[in-house]
Amino acid sequence: MNMFYINWKKNGYVMLVSVLVIGAIGVAVGVSLILLGLSASRTSFSLEQSNQTKALANACAEKALQQIKDLPSFSGTNNLALGQGNCTYTVIAGSGENRTIEASGNVDTIIRRVKITIDQINPTINIISWQEVSEF
Repeated sequence: MNMFYINWKKNGYVMLVSVLVIGAIGVAVGVSLILLGLSASRTSFSLEQSNQTKALANACAEKALQQIKDLPSFSGTNNLALGQGNCTYTVIAGSGENRTIEASGNVDTIIRRVKITIDQINPTINIISWQEVSEF
């Protein structure tokens, strides 16, 4: 009977250690999944804000084009507050009908910029380039 008690005691310790190891692995996997989910959520939110910021910069650029169409001699800066952020555009007059538009959108800490070059205003506006830039 003494032998049976010793074998049962050893099996109990092995079982206890196995449960603790499996439990620790389960907790580690659970924590990893939670952290990965939080990271994915932050990335998704930043991407959404970046897209909103780009839309704001493009909206300001469109507003600048409308301003030029309404008043071909327009040059200057204007600000707009739209949705969750704001944007700014500057129209720089060049020689003749050449114009440069610098528009930037801003949501929280994210800023995106668009630069547009125009070589003709009348009878229609002719855009030579419309590109996103890192700096003006």
